[in-house]
Amino acid sequence: MNKRERVIAAFRGEETDHVPVCMWKHVPKQYWADDDQFAQYQVDAFKNTDVDFMKLSGDKYFPWPSPVLENIEKAEDLFKMEPLGALHPQIRGQISRTAKVVRGLGGECVSLYLVFAPLSCIRLKIGYPKMMQFIRENPEAMKYACSVVAEDQKLLVRGIIEDAGADGIFYSVQNGEVDRFTAEEYRDWVTPSDKAVLDYANSLSNMNAIHFCAWEEVPNRLSVWEDYKAAVISWSRYYDIMDIQEAKKHFGCTVWGGFDNRVGSFLYTASREEIEKEVASIIEQSGRRGFILGADCSIHDELPDEKIRWVAEAAHRI
Repeated sequence: MNKRERVIAAFRGEETDHVPVCMWKHVPKQYWADDDQFAQYQVDAFKNTDVDFMKLSGDKYFPWPSPVLENIEKAEDLFKMEPLGALHPQIRGQISRTAKVVRGLGGECVSLYLVFAPLSCIRLKIGYPKMMQFIRENPEAMKYACSVVAEDQKLLVRGIIEDAGADGIFYSVQNGEVDRFTAEEYRDWVTPSDKAVLDYANSLSNMNAIHFCAWEEVPNRLSVWEDYKAAVISWSRYYDIMDIQEAKKHFGCTVWGGFDNRVGSFLYTASREEIEKEVASIIEQSGRRGFILGADCSIHDELPDEKIRWVAEAAHRI
């Protein structure tokens, strides 16, 4: 199998010749201003690490650029939000830049583009304190704002897949920590916009992954995402479900993970020999069907690409 064949088979839950590997980093800020440099950084990362496919980054475009969100002080003002539209730089910029990356990869691998769920897009602009204040003060206003963002995110998803040539999206859902919302609140306030984007993406591609993001040192309330469907679930082994076979059974599809991504964890401190042994141990637990070797979330800049390559090379020998 080549890399594309291997990854497509894994997404379908079929047995693969080797367990595919994909770990990702965010792109350093010094490359954000120049789309060519940004694209080249990701192409170089693919070549340097020898991973089987690429999760493409959306750095620079994370905060939602609605004028209403600038210095917003009242939850009710969220009702003033309007769609950005297909021609807005927030949409076109991501599509254009992603097309450069996809061309640079030359068809060698599957590529998925990072898309944040609507509530996260708003939070990345106004911060957690205001997000929580507004959603509790006026849930309907926040639901409306999220629905506006969702309509724009659908335009983005279509352009990323149909125009830029990515195979699918890497859809990051957040805010599911057990201490943030009750299950009822999450399903009422957050799920409708989450699923508006996800369901649309699934209508365009069967190569989408959902990332159940866990990065607040608090486990997720996984029950709120039980009906979120995609080919692959990227889950947090070190916050939510440690056992790989249990994760496969729980999510009912191919799962993606295995290593702790946090600075100072095993991946950052281990020798090559130790990493090779851990890869073998993880793959012994996972088998070659329905599993992609990765990490709980993004890898920090300080981890040398060489270490990711050690993981990939070890998996490719098993």
